[in-house]
Formats: sequence, structure tokens, C-alpha cells
Amino acid sequence: MSKAAVYFSHGQESGPWGSKIRAMAELAKNLDCEIQSVDYQGIADPTARVEKLLDEVRNVSDPLILVGSSMGGHVATAAATEAGAIGVFVLAPAYFMPGYEALTPLPPAMPLTIVHGWNDDVVPVDNSIRFARQCNATLHLVDGDHRLTANIDEINYYLERFITQLTRNAQGVSR
Repeated sequence: MSKAAVYFSHGQESGPWGSKIRAMAELAKNLDCEIQSVDYQGIADPTARVEKLLDEVRNVSDPLILVGSSMGGHVATAAATEAGAIGVFVLAPAYFMPGYEALTPLPPAMPLTIVHGWNDDVVPVDNSIRFARQCNATLHLVDGDHRLTANIDEINYYLERFITQLTRNAQGVSR
């Protein structure tokens, strides 16, 4: 049994094994976590992506941590409670997007960490500040853009702390 199962959800324009997810997955694997990255390519509807994620994690028995970027952050957050996750870690999550405000998920009652770049020109950083304020999430604002590719070392630092704290708290607890 691994310490946790970490499931990654990519953004709308990327794929399941982009450079950020590969780097984060390597870190999670080194922390003795089972890793999986869900492929949402060809699925534009956020609600359909949430359903796909829920289907993928239905039989996971290890403590579940959801990680998502951009639309994948929205998807991970929206699925977290129903999936029985122990925590959510998101990058530049697509919360409060124009035309989709009603789809913004309710804050889950579990640890949530958000990393967002100050120079994001796709998802306004103010959206993450607003969401974090609503649920007292941990929020890390970094000198980066929407893709955050130049910030992977910082992201992995925060992710390592997040996984370590959650798995320490979840030892002996299964879903």
C-alpha cells in the first residue's frame, strides 16, 4: 500500500503528461505515492471532466490527493468531496471564469493549497485570492505566468510539504 494515490488533472490546452505534471509526478512517486494522470483530451465540458475523474478514482483505496492545473484545478476541486479526497493541490485554478461563474465549485472541507502566478493572463490571480479567502485555503503567489513552467521548483517544494503533511495525518486511515 502506498502512502497516497495522487491523481493529476491537466488543463484545457495541455495533456496528461505535460512537463509540470511529469515533474510533480516524479516528486510524488519519490514520496512513495501511487500516481495517475487522467486524460481529458477531447473533453471540453468541465462537468464531463469531473465525471471522468470520479469514475477514475472510484476504486482507489489509498488516501486520495487530487492535483490540478487551470481547468484541471477546477475539476479536482469540484470532484474532491464526492471522491473522498484528503486534500486538493491546484495551480492557477479556473475559478470564477467569465461565463462559467456558476460552475465554480464550492470550497471542499479539506486541506486546499493554491499556487498562482502574479502575471497570469488567462485566469486572473484575483480569482484564486477570492476563492482562498472564502475557504481559508493556503495560497502561494509566485512570480510566474499561467503556465507556471518556470516555477516548477517552487511548486514541487509546496507539493512535497502538502503531500507529507497529509500522508502523516492519514497514516492508518483509508478511504
